[in-house]
Amino acid sequence: MTRLQRAVLVIDDEPHIRRFVRAAFEQEGFSVREAGNAAVGLNALAHEKPDLIILDLGLPDMHGAEVLERVRASSSVPIIVFSVEADEQEKIHLLRLGADDYVVKPCGIGELLARADATLRRYVRGAVRTSIVRAGPLSLDLVTHVVMLGTTRVRLTRKEYSLLHALATNVGIAVPHQQLLKEIWGEDHIEKTQYLRILVRQTRNKIEADPGNPKILTTESGVGYRLEVSVDEDDPSGEITVPPRAH
Repeated sequence: MTRLQRAVLVIDDEPHIRRFVRAAFEQEGFSVREAGNAAVGLNALAHEKPDLIILDLGLPDMHGAEVLERVRASSSVPIIVFSVEADEQEKIHLLRLGADDYVVKPCGIGELLARADATLRRYVRGAVRTSIVRAGPLSLDLVTHVVMLGTTRVRLTRKEYSLLHALATNVGIAVPHQQLLKEIWGEDHIEKTQYLRILVRQTRNKIEADPGNPKILTTESGVGYRLEVSVDEDDPSGEITVPPRAH
């Protein structure tokens, strides 16, 4: 599944700034999600997987630096800090925490759009070199969202892809049930393991030669599920390339 329209998340407590940024990005073909504080922004990130975040530092419930740290704990989504704070040491600190760029307010919208475009180009170029995860005959492209089984493209639902993506970015490691439930359905569903069992069964039906005896998407009893690094000792095609950070 390939999303044709890129999405930007604007986290800023000033409504007129959000409207200004929204109008400009929508004119460039982006979909835009607004968040007036850190809590709403982090929730939107968890559920909507934006391609880019525009982040203000002076949020009412949390400093932007803490938001940045929380995002970088689990995601490599490009982040542009957009703030009135122009101190050089603050810029250095934010860039070292993982910001991709730092733009000082006020600035022309043309500059912000150009920086966003450059940031996204750098991110995609970096990801393309390490975007393919393979386990035996199964391959996932984490940039284009294309999943192949041998030479055949696998048609997945959004949640089926989300499951494989979460496992692929932790390949070879058993990912706990609750982590998968949180990533796919959100915090409110972390106890609903039946949802996950049904989704795993559906996904296995599409990627396993024998869904009743899975070799690719396996179960770690009492823990969760794993995408296996080595699927079949007789299959020389099994290999793995993992991105440095997950999106």
